[in-house]
Amino acid sequence: MKVVVTGGGTGGHIYPALALIKEIERLEPGSECLYIGTEQGLESDIVPRSGTRFETITISGFQRSLTWKNARTIWRFWRGTKKAKQMLTSFGADIVIGTGGYVAGPVVFAASKLDIPTVIHEQNSIPGLTNKFLSRFVDNVAVSIKDSAAYFPASKVRWTGNPRASEVSGVRTENPLPALGLDPHKKTVLIVGGSRGAKPINDSFLEALPETAKKEWQYLYVTGTVHYDKVIEETKKAGNPDNVIIQPFIHHMPEVLAFTDLLISRAGATTLAEITALGVPSILIPSPHVTNNHQEKNAESLSRTGGAVVYKENEWNGTALLYETDAILSDEKRWETMHEAAKTLAAPDAAADIFRIMQHLMQPSGCEKEER
Repeated sequence: MKVVVTGGGTGGHIYPALALIKEIERLEPGSECLYIGTEQGLESDIVPRSGTRFETITISGFQRSLTWKNARTIWRFWRGTKKAKQMLTSFGADIVIGTGGYVAGPVVFAASKLDIPTVIHEQNSIPGLTNKFLSRFVDNVAVSIKDSAAYFPASKVRWTGNPRASEVSGVRTENPLPALGLDPHKKTVLIVGGSRGAKPINDSFLEALPETAKKEWQYLYVTGTVHYDKVIEETKKAGNPDNVIIQPFIHHMPEVLAFTDLLISRAGATTLAEITALGVPSILIPSPHVTNNHQEKNAESLSRTGGAVVYKENEWNGTALLYETDAILSDEKRWETMHEAAKTLAAPDAAADIFRIMQHLMQPSGCEKEER
């Protein structure tokens, strides 16, 4: 089986794609996978490090306002489609999977025009422009959150969940907390602001910092590189509490999450996939600076089950951090309820479900294309 996977720009598009590739290689040994991305996106760093074959095209996204840059994007789209057709033909692709981001547009569109079976995967509650556009041409649309199904042709939608959940659901390695300087016997609060950090989460932690030393649980704050030096400085001023550990970035996040009692973070699609797979109770502060405010919708989907507490950015502060953390971790019954509620949205077989969709489409009866 020769599979082309495409998607990029953010980890939310890249990590599900890599999780799917890993599952394809497990279920069908000998498969060949090609990842098509861009040179500028995060995928240009993350994908090669995974060992997956990686090639690039040039593409940019549409601006939501009238600007000459959109004419350049259209030109790049058609040029990218032409190059993608050449790449797909040269590789001998049997099927193409798009996980979102601008680069998926020309690659998946090219596949549809070559009559190669196609699937797109949507991670968020509200789809991006690329997947909305591609849904008219692809064979199936796999969704992570059932709310997003309303944005796509009903006959094409399949609920699978997020392949990232498949990757982390079985994670149970040796406890990584001692290597980070944490006590494996204490309840652990993991605070994450993303790869570059999030100022409201950073500010709330610094506001709460003087009180953290009095708590019976411990805090691991992953600041992002932008805020790391400032947080280290403020932590020193607070006397370097024994129960507070500061890290700029963690590469083995699923392993740490598996031993985390409470997560405080944004509400990106990858985060939700990980915490629902592991049943980690959470306090979510959605970023308001994302397309269509999709993080808030993501967070609401988990909040409705009882698996998360959600705060708007302008409501979140150090007082709220201390109050909600105490309320959840000091109440075993509430913690257990949130733990079980989070798992109700889990999709531990997501990658395998998408693989089955792929197999169906590659059968002669499954390759019939809708009128385009």
